[in-house]
Amino acid sequence: MFKLESTYQPTGDQPQAIDALVDGIRSGARAETLLGVTGSGKTFTIANVIARLNRPTLILSHNKTLAAQLYSEMKAFFPHNAVEYFVSYYDYYQPEAYIPSTDTYIEKDLSINEEIDRLRLSATAALLSGRKDVIVVSSVSCLYGIGSPQDFSINCISIRRDQTIQMDEFLKALVAAQYVRNDLELTRGRFRVKGDTVDIALAYADYIVRVEFFGNTIDSICSLELVSMNVIEEFEFINIYPATIFCTSRESIERAIGEIKRDLDEQITFFHNAGMELEAKRIDERVHYDIEMIQELGYCSGVENYSRYFDGREPGTPPYCLLDYFPDDMLVVVDESHVTIPQIHAMYGGDKARKDNLVQYGFRLPAARDNRPLTFEEWEQKVGLSVSDSGLSAKRSNVQQRRGQTIFLSATPAEYELEQSEGIVVEQLIRPTGLLDPEIDVRPSEHQVDDLLEEIRQRVEREERVLVTTLTKRMAEELDDYLRQYTIRSAYIHSDVDTIERIKIMEDLRRGIYDVLVGVNLLREGLDLPEVSLVAILDADKEGFLRDRRSLTQTAGRAARHVNGKVIMYADRITRSMQQTIDETNRRRSIQIAYNTEHGITPTAIRKDINTGALASLYHDAEKQREQVQQRIRESWKNAPWQQMDTKQLQRAADQKRKQMLAAAKDLNFDLAATLRDELLEMENRLQILAE
Repeated sequence: MFKLESTYQPTGDQPQAIDALVDGIRSGARAETLLGVTGSGKTFTIANVIARLNRPTLILSHNKTLAAQLYSEMKAFFPHNAVEYFVSYYDYYQPEAYIPSTDTYIEKDLSINEEIDRLRLSATAALLSGRKDVIVVSSVSCLYGIGSPQDFSINCISIRRDQTIQMDEFLKALVAAQYVRNDLELTRGRFRVKGDTVDIALAYADYIVRVEFFGNTIDSICSLELVSMNVIEEFEFINIYPATIFCTSRESIERAIGEIKRDLDEQITFFHNAGMELEAKRIDERVHYDIEMIQELGYCSGVENYSRYFDGREPGTPPYCLLDYFPDDMLVVVDESHVTIPQIHAMYGGDKARKDNLVQYGFRLPAARDNRPLTFEEWEQKVGLSVSDSGLSAKRSNVQQRRGQTIFLSATPAEYELEQSEGIVVEQLIRPTGLLDPEIDVRPSEHQVDDLLEEIRQRVEREERVLVTTLTKRMAEELDDYLRQYTIRSAYIHSDVDTIERIKIMEDLRRGIYDVLVGVNLLREGLDLPEVSLVAILDADKEGFLRDRRSLTQTAGRAARHVNGKVIMYADRITRSMQQTIDETNRRRSIQIAYNTEHGITPTAIRKDINTGALASLYHDAEKQREQVQQRIRESWKNAPWQQMDTKQLQRAADQKRKQMLAAAKDLNFDLAATLRDELLEMENRLQILAE
């Protein structure tokens, strides 16, 4: 059962919103919409709804930064339940592509964040464990293809104390579940064997499982701390889930290779008949190389393009995704739905266009098209929504209609959400703190930066924070540079900034390390920064996606968590979107003022711990690990041979080290170059000491 822990009780219009949402779900409503203003406690309302319904829940967010915040908040509300995090595990990802106009082939390049990979595995393991108290906070990456839940389950290892099983059989099962034996270094996804003891570093958890044998019987099972190896807990029974979401068997591999060869022959024949000899040769060489790699290693570069064969799916059918790991009675919460829904809508088209080029010019087999995100209609069917008029039927798209139910969250819901909710719209406009929507001031755009600079200085004196939204990433970076020239502690944030780094920047803003945060559209929806008293919108009259009614309303809402909240729109005219935002803000202010007067409430600033929560630890852990590595390197220098050299020998060694550093930089191996640079500096310091 979900157990909600909080020092607060629902107040304002939260109780009626909770009751209405729960009653709607229990009465069988396909979808509902919670129209809640910024700071009204929508997340707390949803937490109460989840606790009362007690159903596995997917909370879907449109970006990883907001997903991290929601994950932290839900972890705090449900510390004893399975709150999981599922976002893209790429720190960097360059997809494979071909540009016909310039005859340019771009090879796939990526960097995987190991900690986020662990959290993704933890989410799938929790869902397949059968427990009901699971909340998965996810970005739209949950709609991309992952391994089959059936294969994942088949490779799950269930063991219990006193079970009779040969150790060799147990080790084979670990290997089949993608764990790798390494008796020297026990890291995530590996196991080691010492006598009758097997230690497994789980791929999805931050502890080790120790299994001790007595002959052919499991004598004990326990969990150990990663570093100290102290016993945490002893088990009678445990499930060990696979080390990767993509699991398969040797039989599946052999079957897949046969199907790949058959489709390859058909594609080569097609190219020959079309007179496309280059493409025929290209696909022949590419696929035969991939087949050899799969036969030898079980995988190849770009193996995901063959996922349809391994899954045993028919052409055109949707891939397995995180939604397939949920039970049919899942609850889906779409946060900031006015942004998230269009994002889901757009995912399939862009991926298809890229894959079509690869297939057409002989870089990939047609099956590569089936390694893709869900279409919008497939997503609707998997979460139990009605299919759009323009979409395929459930029968034609081979997706079984699910019985899940959906709650849309937004301060500015779009027509789609209202249509799916069939009139069930629950308003939550009152903030329990009594805080009002910010006043909006419209000022001329001429000299807007100089005017903004003075406003920022006033907030800095009061130790308050400022958010500034620009139209482009370049403008954000240039404004950040300009503010720094005037000794303003500023930072910028946009889509090019790594996920974990974004979390750190926002935490530093709250701590006062920065006074100003400049961004484009990542500052609009859902970011909880109660220290922010001023939101400045540059070029507010430039109509478009970033300056429409919904965007302006959401942006203004970032200042609604502060007693002195204010919004300045820099514009030469008041557009329709601006006027609608001003009118709606004034309406909400009047409702809150009336509530405050009736209940004798004085607006109170929100107090929250300056900690972005469980996910912020990823950044701090990474920093700590880097420092530990540097410390070990510095310790190794103490015993380096050059420490015993005379001046002439050391100078020659330093010259050689400099050449190595430059060579590493030329090869783009910057990590090695940086390490060599640091050692070179130590050698030069040693030379200076000898000279003295």
